[in-house]
Amino acid sequence: MADTVNGQVVDAVTITNTSVLGEAPAVAMGSLYQTIGNSVAMAAANAVYAQQQANVAYQASTTLGVTKLFSSNSTAATPA
Repeated sequence: MADTVNGQVVDAVTITNTSVLGEAPAVAMGSLYQTIGNSVAMAAANAVYAQQQANVAYQASTTLGVTKLFSSNSTAATPA
């Protein structure tokens, strides 16, 4: 059994390892940017949803207030 390894195999493995180690920071930053982008998009979507729900509540309270104004017997217009 041979105890030696072909030099071309050693070179190929060394080049591959160097390539992986060289690309790792760029891949990590790409992943980080994607995560940040996703977080910002979710925050924007949550803000839009909150605004929509607030507008529903504001519209309901305005409708209730106007309904109460129209249905009450106001004496403000009659002179004393």
